[in-house]
Amino acid sequence: MGQQSFPTSAELDAVVLQMYRAGISYSEAVREFRKQFVLTVLRDANWNESKAAPVLRMHRNTLRRTLLELNLDVRTLRRTERRPARSIDLRKQKKLTS
Repeated sequence: MGQQSFPTSAELDAVVLQMYRAGISYSEAVREFRKQFVLTVLRDANWNESKAAPVLRMHRNTLRRTLLELNLDVRTLRRTERRPARSIDLRKQKKLTS
């Protein structure tokens, strides 16, 4: 397996300090961390909740409740990150089937 890259302690310290100085409460910081962590896993799982749940080490229903609690709508997120449909040149398609 490839080597995983994690933020260094200094990078985490910098983010925490920035949030603290911005006046973000502990509960808000934890919520934001949970949100970003879940979104990262979902994005990596191509927005498939059934595939993301075991990676997060939770049941799919628990992930669903977590998404509701964090006010995240995967369907909306999935649509905003999808690639635009490629147009098909019908002339080329007919040549391939001939």
